[in-house]
Order: sequence, then structure tokens, then C-alpha cells
Amino acid sequence: MPTWGATMPEKRARYQNRIELLQGTLDLLILQTLQWGPQHGYGISVAIRNRSGETLQVDTGSLYPALHRLEKQKWIKAEWKTSENNQRAKFYRLTATGKKQLSKERSKWAQLSDAIAGVLSPFER
Repeated sequence: MPTWGATMPEKRARYQNRIELLQGTLDLLILQTLQWGPQHGYGISVAIRNRSGETLQVDTGSLYPALHRLEKQKWIKAEWKTSENNQRAKFYRLTATGKKQLSKERSKWAQLSDAIAGVLSPFER
């Protein structure tokens, strides 16, 4: 009997790829935001929202796991400081390794953007 569609492992692999793409994109946005200087989590989400013209909204359920993941990879470093409104907050900064990774991620993003543009507008290239 023929099987229709993807098997469960194939579907799971496709879902994993989708999640990695989303995480990779968020990682790129966080690294780029920290390129402009140290920032606490809420400040990072505000910067992404503002710089994207209010289009990209990063919720805390996505932001903080990404920050922890980037910290574990040693791309960012965190330290507790007092925020502008006099509250204790964890401030994140880009490490030397993170700067190198940002450069790699920007290059990958440019390739991906070019590839998508080629598919969407094949006769304009």
C-alpha cells in the first residue's frame, strides 16, 4: 500500500529545520542588537521591535531561551547591573567569539536572502 505524504520522522526533521531557522534568525537579531552595545533582555526586545518598524516582536518565551543558548555558546556574556530605572537587571554583551559569529550569520543571511529573491523574482536578476 503506498504511503501519502511524509513519514513521522521526516515530518519531525522538517519541523526541527523550521525551528532551527527561526532560532538562527533570532540569534542573528540578538547578536546584531548587542553589536550596538550591552543591553538587558527587555532592551533587546525593544530594540528589535523599534529597528524593525514595529514588525518584529520577540516575546520573553523566545528571547530568554535564546539568550541562554547564546551565552552557553560563549557568543554573549551576561552580568548583573542596575538598569536605567534603578532595577537590577542582567545585561548582555557580545564577546569576541560572538562578533565572529555575527559576521558568519550575516553572511549566511545575505546568501539566504539572495536565494529567496531569486525564487521570488527570477527575471529581475
